[in-house]
Amino acid sequence: MIKTVLQALHDALWDEMERDERVVIMGEDVGVRGGVFRATEGFYERFGEARVVDTPLAEGAIVGVAIGAAAAGLLPVAEIQFADFIYPAYDQIVSEAARMRYRSRGAWGCPIVIRAPFGGGIHGGLHHSQCPEALFTHIPGLKVVAPSTAADMAGLIKSAIRDPDPVIFFEHKKTYRSVKGEVPDGDYTVPIGKASIARRGSDISILTYGQMLHDSLAAAERAEAEGVSVEVVDLRTLVPLDKQTILDSVGQTGKAVIVSEANLTSGFGAELAAVLSAEAFDCLDGPIMRVASPDIPAMPYDDAMEEFCLPNPDKILDALRALAAY
Repeated sequence: MIKTVLQALHDALWDEMERDERVVIMGEDVGVRGGVFRATEGFYERFGEARVVDTPLAEGAIVGVAIGAAAAGLLPVAEIQFADFIYPAYDQIVSEAARMRYRSRGAWGCPIVIRAPFGGGIHGGLHHSQCPEALFTHIPGLKVVAPSTAADMAGLIKSAIRDPDPVIFFEHKKTYRSVKGEVPDGDYTVPIGKASIARRGSDISILTYGQMLHDSLAAAERAEAEGVSVEVVDLRTLVPLDKQTILDSVGQTGKAVIVSEANLTSGFGAELAAVLSAEAFDCLDGPIMRVASPDIPAMPYDDAMEEFCLPNPDKILDALRALAAY
């Protein structure tokens, strides 16, 4: 069935609630309102207030309660309304959830999913547009997932809920309604830790995730018209990283452009560049190039300034042209 990314998310969450009564959802406005993006619309009426919990505006409490619920045998899905609001919960995520299995010598897991809509492009301004994924990819004990398509949104949220350890689940809000695709019927899952080849090519590899997948595919189409064949790798999962798919792609093209929406310095793209420098150096026929947002404190609200800051197909195409010239 063809679904938007948001429909795929909603339906997959619904399926998991129906499948396993231990699954509970908690967060700001997730119940009666159905979530600010309507990802949980109808859940409160179907599953009741004991399983769909409207919380106070307190992200540290949301995640802390989710950790406690997981310890008591539940499978909590905690929604952080916007990824920009996740910072008050950072200590709970890093000091408690991420370390639960290690500190208990494997006796305890922490099977929670923390959903966090991230990214710009919707004129959200200062506090509704950030991409903080690098803060979590640095933390051992966490899995970090960032789907880009409807099918992957559905398959990965189910895998995340069934995972025995904490998963930070970043959803690019711009894709919610703008991206549609076929979602398989039935109990469909996508494995955490496996990238996909979104487009085959032979001259340059693009490594990307989130909304930038779609901008990269648009740039790759335009590059093809100029005689440059571009392969696009959709990471899907940032941790654990599917190094093999990345290295196989860059190994056959010899060139790499890394595209991420977060600001450039110390973003996740820097980790990808380090992996390629260490493990694909002999294959490279040009410099590793990165396309990212500038190092500014937050995304501007003004439409023109937001467009100026965000990576887009034009900027990605410029990088592809420059690299193709080597």
